[in-house]
Amino acid sequence: MTTFQQFKLPPFLLQSLEHMQIKVPSPIQTKAIPVAMEGHDLLASSQTGSGKTIAYLLPMITTLNTKQGQTALILTPTRELAIQVQDSLIQLIGKKSPLKMALLIGGQSMGQQFAQLKANPHIVVGTPGRIIDHLKRNSLKLAKTGFLVLDETDRMLDMGFSQQLDVIVKFLPSERQTLMFSATMPANIIKLAKKYLNDPQRISVDLAAQPAPKIKQKALYIKSAEKFPQLLKELNEREGSIVIFVKTKRGAEKLAKQLQAQNHNTDAIHGDLNQNKRIRAIDAFRKQKSRIMVATDIIARGLDVPHIQHVINYDLPGCAEDYTHRIGRTGRAGAHGQALTLISPDDSRKWKSILKSTGAQISA
Repeated sequence: MTTFQQFKLPPFLLQSLEHMQIKVPSPIQTKAIPVAMEGHDLLASSQTGSGKTIAYLLPMITTLNTKQGQTALILTPTRELAIQVQDSLIQLIGKKSPLKMALLIGGQSMGQQFAQLKANPHIVVGTPGRIIDHLKRNSLKLAKTGFLVLDETDRMLDMGFSQQLDVIVKFLPSERQTLMFSATMPANIIKLAKKYLNDPQRISVDLAAQPAPKIKQKALYIKSAEKFPQLLKELNEREGSIVIFVKTKRGAEKLAKQLQAQNHNTDAIHGDLNQNKRIRAIDAFRKQKSRIMVATDIIARGLDVPHIQHVINYDLPGCAEDYTHRIGRTGRAGAHGQALTLISPDDSRKWKSILKSTGAQISA
């Protein structure tokens, strides 16, 4: 069995992993960490919830710890994911570490970000739009960047960040180590890898279209008028943290208010929520101050909260890949989880298509 000790990590990282109760490397960590530690560029495909954040943070921190004067840039598609990466960094290096970091995302004070950048951070985590804002203002310098991470690259392309990535990469030294992670590996990802990576090692763990094996999946065929009463019944019968997915922002707000009226400790998160409210909602959920999160697909990727025990698809997702990412919020890092999908008569055809694409064995 592979252990973290075999990767020749600094002692403080081994202590941090122990404190975080991460005891055994996941498959993506087992494959990616040795390759990255040897200095190779990496193109990695792994399903959501597989532990990829730790897979790139450990070699990155080790490199920065040994190579003085070098910096790292981590690009993520969403603000939520950037915040989670920052949280993982803080847990790994500690708040008193000599390694300084900056978080550059939209919806937060530029003044605060200018102050972080003036401190000459070793690690910058951010979204493409805000990174470019700082590059245009000349407040962010990337000339010493020796380590680049593209996290959830497929999602960045889906969100239209391709041109912004090209702009950012032009500011980087040609001699650098680049790690690219993607849940799927379509042709546009391969094309991008050829452009940004130098003779990369390619690794793949699991098929992105297939849900994590420790998630028990169940489907319930139900009339539309019976969905909310059934949801209340399911919530009362379940213990632990729950994410409920809906199709629309308005639907998220409405359902959260209905659940609050039934004395369920619930928050809603969607694209129209301002950044501070989003952060507060996610923080309360992560600290288990709220038990239920009603969400649109904005957090179907990237929300890394280990204690989510249940995912309920109150509304059916748009496609098989969205289904996989939604239910991947539970069963994180090898834990067990449960996913329930409520299917109204109008959803039957779409549900059959999702089942066919995922090949999932789902009890009714």
